[in-house]
Amino acid sequence: MAAKKPDFLDPKVLNKITRLDLKARHIVEGFVAGMHKSPYHGFSVEFAEHREYTPGDDLKHLDWKVFGRSDRLFIKEYELETNLRSHILLDCSESMDYGSGESTKLELACLIAASMAHLILRQQDAVGIVTFDKEVRSFVPSHSGKGQMSAVLGTLSGAKAANKTDVSTVFHQLAERFTRKGLVIIISDLFDDPDRLLKSLQHFRHRRQDVIVFHVLDEYEVTFPFQRMTLFEGLEEYPKLLVDPRALRQAYLEEVERFVSRIKRGCVLNSIDYAQITTDRPLDIELTKYLAGRLALGRR
Repeated sequence: MAAKKPDFLDPKVLNKITRLDLKARHIVEGFVAGMHKSPYHGFSVEFAEHREYTPGDDLKHLDWKVFGRSDRLFIKEYELETNLRSHILLDCSESMDYGSGESTKLELACLIAASMAHLILRQQDAVGIVTFDKEVRSFVPSHSGKGQMSAVLGTLSGAKAANKTDVSTVFHQLAERFTRKGLVIIISDLFDDPDRLLKSLQHFRHRRQDVIVFHVLDEYEVTFPFQRMTLFEGLEEYPKLLVDPRALRQAYLEEVERFVSRIKRGCVLNSIDYAQITTDRPLDIELTKYLAGRLALGRR
């Protein structure tokens, strides 16, 4: 069933969109102001094929390496890629509703999504957004038109954390759906079996997608600061559990470290960008740090 579209005339929705828009603009403007150029740009050419030289062809397109091997003249032909086509995949499963501080993981994820959409659109590239839990909930196709930011913000304002997640299955489905190579930006807590998750990320790479993973976690999920008897209410399929957190803190932290390291290592091996962002850190600093690092590597 398609997700219900937010009522843009509802003052609460308008206020939420405005605040999200202003924060995203602040983050993006801060990044662009400190850079000579953005890691995203609109136009590129890609080699398509060779054809034999005919009189009148521009000599600058001759492939001299082929001539050296075959003693025949061939022209390199290119096809123009008019826009980088991007898709933002936003996890809206129930576990994203957790927040120990001022914001939940989903609220942080929405701000990341809005910021990246702003950055992409200001470079005159195309962006779309997909929200998902155990299945795709909303799908805004990738465009670079004037009203695209409003469409993205409208989807974000209507995002609700609900239902169990099945990240891997959804990613496999989307990898087959994205037929044109481009950029896939994943924003999720990645709560899934690491091996299944990494195989689904490999599927995007197999389809020639550039992939960025923003691993969104709450501060308490990473530090586990609890000291007194605590009733932990598991999200999705996990039951409630009353325990002394001090007795399991070390084992918990070791398990989290293994999980994060496995995902991060798998991303690196598959040439996938990985960035962990937690709810307690200023997003403008964390996002700018990541984007500056990506730019330094010469990636789009």
